[in-house]
Amino acid sequence: QVQLGESGGGLVQPGGSLRLSCAASGSILGTAYMAWYRMAPGNERELVAMIFNTGGTVYADSAKDRFIISGDIAKNTVFLQINNLKPEDTAVYYCTIFGRVQGSQNPSQLWGQGTQVTVSS
Repeated sequence: QVQLGESGGGLVQPGGSLRLSCAASGSILGTAYMAWYRMAPGNERELVAMIFNTGGTVYADSAKDRFIISGDIAKNTVFLQINNLKPEDTAVYYCTIFGRVQGSQNPSQLWGQGTQVTVSS
């Protein structure tokens, strides 16, 4: 069974930094992209950043100046560096991957359970 595991969340003061990590356990083939989403209380889940198997990246407008996505798609791992954290960054951050689980015919999107980031003084 393939699972995504996120780590690195926590409580941080405004202005601080965090590095979130995500890795897939199990065999996923031909991964097209991995991405980070977040869901703040009372809001819908929104895209933060994506990284493609080409190395290309896409960022939400709100994430362009303080967030950095990196990773090794071939190893199904992705990171999210968040700098100068603000209270409005408080959310559950979710990792997702789009690829083909070994034994399956078609690719699918898998989600992790999320990691809580709380920004507060």
